[in-house]
Parts: sequence; structure tokens; C-alpha cells
Amino acid sequence: MILYLKVNITVIGRSCYNNYILYNNYGYELIAAQIPSDGRNETMYSRVFSIGLYGLDGYTVTVEADTGAGMPGFDIVGLPDTAVSESRNRVKASIKNSGFSFPVSRVTVNLAPADKKKAGSLFDLPIALSVLEATGQINFDMRFDAFVGELSLNGELRPVNGALSMALAARQAGFRRLFLPIENAAEAAVAQGIEIYGVTTVFDLTRHLAGEDILSPAEAVAFDSIPVPLQPDFADVKGQYAARRALEIAAAGGHNLLMIGPPGSGKSMLAKRLPSILPPMTYNEAIETTKIYSVAGAMTGGESLITARPFRSPHHTVSPAGLTGGGTVPKPGEISLAHNGVLFLDELPEFPRSSMEVLRQPIEDDKVTISRVSASLTYPCSLMLVAAMNPCPCGNFGSPNRVCTCGQATVSRYLSRISGPLLDRIDIHVEVAPVDYESLSAKEQGESSASVAKRVKAARELQQRRYDGEEFSCNAKIPSSLMNDVCTLTPTGEQMIHRAFTSLGLSARAYDKVLKVARTIADLENEKLIDAKHVAEAVQYRTLDKKYWNV
Repeated sequence: MILYLKVNITVIGRSCYNNYILYNNYGYELIAAQIPSDGRNETMYSRVFSIGLYGLDGYTVTVEADTGAGMPGFDIVGLPDTAVSESRNRVKASIKNSGFSFPVSRVTVNLAPADKKKAGSLFDLPIALSVLEATGQINFDMRFDAFVGELSLNGELRPVNGALSMALAARQAGFRRLFLPIENAAEAAVAQGIEIYGVTTVFDLTRHLAGEDILSPAEAVAFDSIPVPLQPDFADVKGQYAARRALEIAAAGGHNLLMIGPPGSGKSMLAKRLPSILPPMTYNEAIETTKIYSVAGAMTGGESLITARPFRSPHHTVSPAGLTGGGTVPKPGEISLAHNGVLFLDELPEFPRSSMEVLRQPIEDDKVTISRVSASLTYPCSLMLVAAMNPCPCGNFGSPNRVCTCGQATVSRYLSRISGPLLDRIDIHVEVAPVDYESLSAKEQGESSASVAKRVKAARELQQRRYDGEEFSCNAKIPSSLMNDVCTLTPTGEQMIHRAFTSLGLSARAYDKVLKVARTIADLENEKLIDAKHVAEAVQYRTLDKKYWNV
């Protein structure tokens, strides 16, 4: 009779037939077990290159594999997160289902540099290749190649986030070819100067590397040939000439805007049409925006570049982390996803106070820094903030023909949800009155977005020439050091701004905002100096806070 006991054992010897002699801790032989091996007694080492992500930037990751004597096991080291650690099971299954064998030996994979956190499943493919090379099942020259991709259990490659950032980093690091899932090929091909190969399965990749079934590199789509999606048109808007004018000025200078009006007056409709009059995105802006969306996993399938300016409209229940970004490894939030576009906050007083207050610094600095224990990352957020709100809970406060059912205390509490510092950072305040019957029933359409966009584009081109060589390109971003040089007033304009500052009690920030808006109004009229009429129009966009917030 043989009695099997669960005891601690130690491997102390191995015969030439790969038989492991197992002994217990007391030195008595228990059983001789033959453990299959890959047929080699020597330790094998391999190295494959990959690209990791740190914020919006990529960096080179060296994937090293070592197979040698010892009890069978598969370890991944190099500061991996949970998704990377789970690669072991995916890699094992995909290797077996791709026609290869996984070694029954001690396998150790190291992801270098070991002091930087590795996140995500994008290292599956290079880990699989390093194991196959360490076991002698493949032998290719991969010194100038980088590999990225998540593996399914049957060996297929699944798309990953951040393909464009990784392609740019691979090109910067001197790699000649980048292999990644075929769904990411169009996006990565935007990074010219490196060959991008879209791969479907591990088996197809090994055949390509062996020269048996050559894959074709992905071709980059020309930026000018990518169609811009159709957007809502201003021609659909009935009436609201004052609000349309304010939106045109905001678009021409990149200014923040607040619309106040009763429900149904068209605030949301106007805001959604703002991107249609903004200047077309430049190539560099498209690259920046695409990188953010790619890292955040917000790219649609097969999309190579984002050519339309973003329009983000988060629900008022959004958390501060949802706006600024967050997570163990911080991801971009709504304000970064609105980079080079519009962030629209509808029903502004309904947003949590903490969510509104986190906007104050980013909209001034055009960037947001997220600090966590594992990382501190900075994401760009150069955007136009557009907000809409009712003047009171019922929406009728201040209306000439509707009765407000809210008491003064209720109105004050409602409006006080928006802090003075945040309100002061919004350049233009405009009242959106209810549309009258004559405007709604009119048969003719309003001015189209294409017509307004021409004036906006001309004003922006004037500003780009004026600020050539600076880090900004629109009036809303003029630093204090250039205010006197850029915002030159006529004598009557000087008198007008002096009276406004004294009578309205403007803060220093509000004074700068008025001058910047006046500069934009003058640019729309192609005037070099800011006149009294330009100042007067700019000042009227700073009077609503006196009407509503001084109840």
C-alpha cells in the first residue's frame, strides 16, 4: 500500500532524463517524478521591446524573459498592475492556441524600467514573443521593432488605448517598425517616420517575421482629406440676435461665456452650435486632441484623427474627479477631453459646488495637474467654457412677462451656488430672453454658421499674426505683461473704460476681461485701436452679475 502525504519537499537533483528526484525534509525518498521540459538544460534569455504610457507620453519598455531549471512557474516582475499580472493566463492560452507550446519550466518576465508602474494589458504581445524566443520556438531579429497589444485566449489581438502616443514615442526612440492590433493601425499611422503594422493574430505576426506571409504597413490618411463631421447650424436658431452676437464674439476671441435665461429660451440649442463657427482645427491641435481621446479610450473604431473640435457636455452629477481626471493611474477628465474645443455645463447651479470650484485654476492655466500616490500627471485643457443656467429655480426671475414664484431668499440661495471667483473668470455674461411669436413663426432662416464662421476665422487669423511666436493665439489668453501693448485704446475708449470701472466696481480680473473682449470686438471690425463703442459693448457683457447677484 502506498500512502501519499502532503509534505514540504525540496528538489535536490536531476538525472540526464529530466527526472526530478523529490525528497522530503527528513531526507527520505518519496517518489521519482518525470517532469516534461523543453528539451534543454541550459537557461535561455530573450529581450523584446514595447511601449508603455505615462499620461499622454509613451516610453520604451524592455520585456525580458528567462526560462531555466526549477519547478514550473510563470512570474512577471517590474512593478506590474493587476491587468499586467493577469497577462500570465492570457499569454499561456494564446501561445498554446497559436500552434506553439508553453514551457513547463520556471519562466520569469521582467518589465524594465522596474521603478515605473506598468498598467494595462498592452504588454501581452511582447510578453508572448519574449517567451517564445526564450524557448527557441522563434528566432527573429527584433532589435528595431516594438510590439504592443492585448491578447485573447485564441491568439487574436485586441485594441489598446494610446496608440498614437505609443507610435510617436516609438519613432522618437528610434524604432523602425511598430506592431499593434489592426484596429489601432490607422490611428498609429498618423505618426509618420515609422512603419506601422496592424496585426490580427500572433500566428500571422510570426509568419510575417519569418518572411513567409508579409503584412503591408498601414498608410497614413492625409489630414486635409479627413472629412469633418456635420454639425448643427446657426440657421436653425430663431431670433436670439443678442445671444448669437455674444457667441460670435466668444468664438472670435476664445472667451468663456455664461448664458442666463428661462427654460426653453434656446440656451442649449445655441451652445451646441458654437463648434460650427469655431476655426477649423490645425494639424497640431488634431494630434493633441487625438492623443487625449486615445489615452482615455474615447476613440471610435477605425478613427485615425479627430478633426472636429470637441464638444463635451457632462451631466450635472459629475464628480470633481470626473471633470479633472483621476484613477489609480490618472486618466484625462472632461476638461481635458474638451481641449481645443468647448466644455458646456448646462444647469450650472445644479453642479456640486466642489465640481464647479475645481474649474477655477484649469481654465486660467490651460492645464490640470492630477497628483496621486503612484503618479503626478499634467494634462492640457485649453478650452472655451460655456455655461447655461436659469435665473432662479422656477426660471422666471427678472422676466418682464412671467411671474416668478420664488421668494427673494430662494433666488439668493440658488444664485449663490455659483461663487464670485468662478463668475469672475467668465468673460461674457449674456441674457437669453424668451423668443417672441414673430421670430418663431418667421419663414426665413437665420444667418448660417458658414457665414458667421468667415468673420470668426478672419478675426482669429488677425490674432494669430499679432501673436506670432507667442505661446497663445487668441485674445482670451493675453497675459498681463502684454495688455498695454495689445489693448491700445482711443481717448474716448479710455474715458469709457474709466467710467465703467468706477461705476460698476470691477475687479482687476474683470477689468482685464472687459479689455480682452473689447479687443476681440475691434478685431471683428478689423480696427487696430479699441474705441468707445467696442468698450461699451464689452461692458454690457459684465452687467448681468449686478442684476442677478445683487438681489
